[in-house]
Amino acid sequence: MNFDGDNGWDSVATLVDGWVERRPRRPEIEAQLLRETRLLPWLAPRLPLPVPVPVVVTEAPLVVRHTVIPGEPIDDYTPEDGVAIGRFLRTLHDTPPDEAIRLGLPGADHTHRERAWADTRCRREVLPLLPDSLTAGAVALLDAILAAPADTVVHADLGPDHVLAENGRVSGIIDFGDAHLGDPAIDFAWALFGTPAEFADAAAQTYGVTTELRARAENWHLLGPWFEVLRGLDTDDPEMTRGGVTGVVERLRAAGR
Repeated sequence: MNFDGDNGWDSVATLVDGWVERRPRRPEIEAQLLRETRLLPWLAPRLPLPVPVPVVVTEAPLVVRHTVIPGEPIDDYTPEDGVAIGRFLRTLHDTPPDEAIRLGLPGADHTHRERAWADTRCRREVLPLLPDSLTAGAVALLDAILAAPADTVVHADLGPDHVLAENGRVSGIIDFGDAHLGDPAIDFAWALFGTPAEFADAAAQTYGVTTELRARAENWHLLGPWFEVLRGLDTDDPEMTRGGVTGVVERLRAAGR
């Protein structure tokens, strides 16, 4: 991968003597990085694709490091890659949640609090920016997200930046900072709705995606640009905010919401 020292929203990653070293950008991210040092050494041997296994280098300031996962962000989608992602997610989602929570994975209570916080902000700050014709569909989407299950170990940020490929094949999955006990459908938002059909179909068939899970995955896909709007508002970036609103509108309309 290409490390430039400015490649993460939550942490800075640099390549040092063949290791990836990560430092939190903000104090609240320290707990997240420490959680990864407990969870991933236990989780990694269970998974069919390589993932980072970070260890603490220094505690003050906090620095963690792990070996480099080979590859670059995926940009060529084949059925074989879809099979690899379907197999990876099937294994991840079958992970025993109790032990993962004991190692620090945020549980269902945390998930419901985070959803409630995001829901409040989306209704208060994003909804008023949308055309009136989309209000009913947007509200229904937020209602569905609130009602989604929270019972499965999920990556929660699976997308092309975090799926690596080498020599035309998926080579690893990175960035488990958002992992929590949540809705397995969140991990299919990109895999089913942001990739070519042959990739998506292979992933779905390998995993055994149900009609209900597919419908929830579409909801999570539709929700994605809402967070771009919030990030634009938080960083006083009007261009990001406008782009996020455009994304929300386009996805809702394309889905007939």
